[in-house]
Amino acid sequence: MIWLNGLINMDLSIVILNYQQKGLVKYCLKNLLSLDIPLKYEIIVVDNNSHDGLDRLISEQFLRVKFIQAGQNRGYAAGNNLGIKAASGKYILILNPDIRILSNAIMGLYNFMEANPNAGLAGPKILNPDNSLQYTCSRFPDWRLPFYRRTSLGATSRGKLWLNRYLMLDWNHEENKKVDWLFGACLIVKKSALENVGLLDEKYFLYMEDLDWCRRFWENKWQVWYVAGACVIHFHQRTSAEKGLWLAFFSKTARIHLASWLSYFNKFRNKSLPKHD
Repeated sequence: MIWLNGLINMDLSIVILNYQQKGLVKYCLKNLLSLDIPLKYEIIVVDNNSHDGLDRLISEQFLRVKFIQAGQNRGYAAGNNLGIKAASGKYILILNPDIRILSNAIMGLYNFMEANPNAGLAGPKILNPDNSLQYTCSRFPDWRLPFYRRTSLGATSRGKLWLNRYLMLDWNHEENKKVDWLFGACLIVKKSALENVGLLDEKYFLYMEDLDWCRRFWENKWQVWYVAGACVIHFHQRTSAEKGLWLAFFSKTARIHLASWLSYFNKFRNKSLPKHD
């Protein structure tokens, strides 16, 4: 397809999307460049029209990094797609700037993809800064998702039961496993699979694009895997679920989440969920 860089001359392309997080991007790049990665790889940073001086920082301190300036902030999917289109790697690693890569993570993901030709997308075990587990692989949700994830309803008995199943709390997360979908903070994608699956859906500004993408991987017969042996640390914090129902749905992030959920629900309404063992 014409939207993909036709040359594959790298083992791995690492795509980092920035929106007004210059400091996090700086430390993410330092982290990556401090690792001994025995691959031919490139780093692509996309800026979603932040005007925070990231372009100058990269030109002065990170000469190896390819920088792409988006003309406007069109969200997570559109920004990452700019990086994917410019990528020349056999695999593409999409990385949030608030991720710290531990020493074995990149090679763990790369080697897993090499050993599993039917895997189209995979993600690592993601830890909090205190080394506790972040639950970042999930079962496909239903209409209750925004209510139980974005409001205090998740603390009710019904909410807890639903979330326990949705977040796969019935599984110890200590082994590799095929999963319905993975959160988009750190994902490795087989570039050739995108010829079938396509890019991230840019109708989503933020949230649900990772769920949509993973579902389309399964629909196109590509497997989605959680790779327990590859670990990263994520400094992200969720606060919206601590709010009451009324306040939660009037916060900006919750409104965006709800709009994305409605887009996802309408897109896949009356379609059967993809099956896998």
